[in-house]
Amino acid sequence: MGMRDSGVPTNRFPVRTVGAGAAASAQLDEMSKAIVEKLQQDGRRSYAGIGKAVGLSEAAVRQRVQRLIDSGVMQIVAVTDPMQLGFARQAMIGIRCTGDTTKVADKLAQIEAVDYVVLTAGTFDAIVEVVCEDDAELLELLNKEIRAVPGVTSTETLVYLKLVKQQYNWGTR
Repeated sequence: MGMRDSGVPTNRFPVRTVGAGAAASAQLDEMSKAIVEKLQQDGRRSYAGIGKAVGLSEAAVRQRVQRLIDSGVMQIVAVTDPMQLGFARQAMIGIRCTGDTTKVADKLAQIEAVDYVVLTAGTFDAIVEVVCEDDAELLELLNKEIRAVPGVTSTETLVYLKLVKQQYNWGTR
């Protein structure tokens, strides 16, 4: 999602590819890739408009999009600006843990304020992104939920000061 100087997203309906496993195992043909790229440019684009651009019928585009969604390769979502919705505090939290990191990640993913969870190699075992109303909510989240997950040994919080760039139109390569 691009951001204007005012902090308002320029594209409210991006298409994200989801799950590295799903994306890695899915074999997309060139036509499906073209459809995904058109939706990444404008998630509200009509199936008829996409069909004209890629040379398929509206019905064929609709079927392909549904298969991509059903398989977990992509999702079409409305992306909002958290600041405008009253969520003034966003942060990325690096987490070190012991034991099975996938179990820790699954528990972290169940926390409502967490919108992004990845397992990593390096300094942190996992990284989560959180969206909170304020610093008090962030502190509560850290102390009562994230650090309370079995296996979490330490956290490092990186508070967002300004979102400079966020986009979802990287294509399908």
